[in-house]
Amino acid sequence: MKKISLVQLKENRKAKVAEVHTGALTEHRLLSMGIYKGREITKISQFALKGAVAVKVGRAVLALGRGMASKIMVEVE
Repeated sequence: MKKISLVQLKENRKAKVAEVHTGALTEHRLLSMGIYKGREITKISQFALKGAVAVKVGRAVLALGRGMASKIMVEVE
């Protein structure tokens, strides 16, 4: 499997979270949103230029800032 950042993942594609390269506070924030290692997420859309990235985690739809999304590494087939 190939590892890429969430920003690089194409829209409407599923992937599994492989790593989160952040500090403890941001990692705790992502954990509270349901994003953790091994979790399957779907990238819904990415807003123009350097905007937010919308993802679906379980039944919830979340918007992550581009900086935070770039620190989430996912595995794709």
